[in-house]
Amino acid sequence: MLKLKRILLIAPNEMTLTPAFERAYALAFATGAYLHIVAFDYVPALAVAGLLDHDAMAQAREGYLQVHRQWLEQQARFKRYIGMQVTTEVVWARSSLTHVLECVNDFRPDLVIKDTHYVPALDRAFHRPLDWHLLRECPAHLHLVTTAAHPKPLKILAAIDLSHLEELTHGLNDRILDLASTLAASFGAALHVLNVSRWSVMNDASISVPTGSLDDSLRDAIQDAQQEAFEVLAERYCIKNTRRHSLTGTPHKVIGLFAQQNAFDMVVLGTIYPHGNNWFIGSTVESVLNRAPCSLMIVKPLSPPD
Repeated sequence: MLKLKRILLIAPNEMTLTPAFERAYALAFATGAYLHIVAFDYVPALAVAGLLDHDAMAQAREGYLQVHRQWLEQQARFKRYIGMQVTTEVVWARSSLTHVLECVNDFRPDLVIKDTHYVPALDRAFHRPLDWHLLRECPAHLHLVTTAAHPKPLKILAAIDLSHLEELTHGLNDRILDLASTLAASFGAALHVLNVSRWSVMNDASISVPTGSLDDSLRDAIQDAQQEAFEVLAERYCIKNTRRHSLTGTPHKVIGLFAQQNAFDMVVLGTIYPHGNNWFIGSTVESVLNRAPCSLMIVKPLSPPD
């Protein structure tokens, strides 16, 4: 079973406790992981003022950052009293992909946590939010938190994808269930598993086609093979029969609706992005993120495709 040892929380620049704080504290306490909190803070007005008086700007900036450091350190101190390992850091920089990845590469966490916010489609057309970039670029597992109604999740849904050959996804389904079962065990949460059947790989090729376009006998054979693989995975992770769900439809729509209707606190799903001439899973996660029904735990493959 996977063990989380190092968790990185990307805190907002506002000095306020958000759902990501609550989830990060709960995860670190439940797993015994070391938690590092980093906040990126940048005030354009101070930067502009520095063009006129560098020394005055440097002093004002340091005073501003010191207030933020003291606030963040105070939050960490409360958690150290109950035995948690927590450190904090405030960086004078914009919360950009480059700066976040530098922090990730330095700290080397098993899991990165941050708040996520709904971004209208029109805005996304002109500017990709940081969350979307992290889906592709963050090397660690990524937890995007929407709410903290239950900082300790009560119900967790593992959404696997059996429509691709296992060698194409680099054991991603196992990693999804491994992390999901670790979290469920740590929190005492109910773990469910969901597979959405619509796409199938044909003739060992790394392409997918709608099962509705296949011959009936071939479609039945593919569905039987997927169901058999589904049962094997569920048995491996000791998931009860009543918590195994096989549905059909468009994956991101089915996952989102199922999670919403059944009041899950967290959906664990995986992502692999295009590499060379091959097409990998990725669009489903982006589509679910667009209107996330709950917090999302994004699992990355063991190693990037060659």
